[in-house]
Amino acid sequence: MQLPCLQAPAAWQRIDFISDLHLDASEPATFEAWAQHMAHTPADALFILGDLFEVWVGDDNPDPFAQRCASVLKATAQRMPVYFMCGNRDFLVGHDWLQATGIHGLSDPTVLDLGTQTTGAQPLRFVLSHGDALCLADHDYLAFRTQVRAPAWQAQFLAKPLAERQTYARQVRQQSEARKHRQASYADVDTNAALGLLQESKAQVMVHGHTHRPAQHVLASGLTRWVLSDWDAQAEPPRLEVLCWQRQQAQSPTRGLCRLSLAHA
Repeated sequence: MQLPCLQAPAAWQRIDFISDLHLDASEPATFEAWAQHMAHTPADALFILGDLFEVWVGDDNPDPFAQRCASVLKATAQRMPVYFMCGNRDFLVGHDWLQATGIHGLSDPTVLDLGTQTTGAQPLRFVLSHGDALCLADHDYLAFRTQVRAPAWQAQFLAKPLAERQTYARQVRQQSEARKHRQASYADVDTNAALGLLQESKAQVMVHGHTHRPAQHVLASGLTRWVLSDWDAQAEPPRLEVLCWQRQQAQSPTRGLCRLSLAHA
């Protein structure tokens, strides 16, 4: 199966990647840090790889906080292209919301082709994913994911009254929190699955979120897997991390990628 591919213009000199912000009205400091970065980043394009919101129950949500988030996105999208890939918390983000904010939806996974960096060189390609579908050992979650990603389930759910959807979302969040207390950690991305995706997409670098385990994993044959951090301005130290790719540094061993901590910027 041929994966969707986005060709990056040569004019893009810096690209920002973020994920797992879990924006919620109860965490105003994290929202403010995100809003400030969106307003002031010098990036030429920005990619949000899932779980921008703690929960999303439909594009018809009139919640004032959701409207504030939409305003930030709309203002940023007027300065640069902003791309959004849904995660396990905001998989119900739909076309109406994307159109209203002016941001571009991405399939999971999507290939980002950055072109050749030098004459005769191999094209540099990233494969982007939220990462949840690659956590193969998390059998309970994958069964849930299959259920809620089905178009029939989503149509039925979105037809319910907003209050009923919000109640369901609260119950799912409570179950998730209870699960965190029952086990030490969640399943990680499966290494063989990551390698298979890299090979299928002819990419050298995989970028994903979901696991909240920021790291750089060197895989076989010089392939790498970069894991994005979650965001939490109240943590000690704060977790407010952006993964940046800069074209002028793309010949370095890390292929132009670096981590920027807004807490220390």
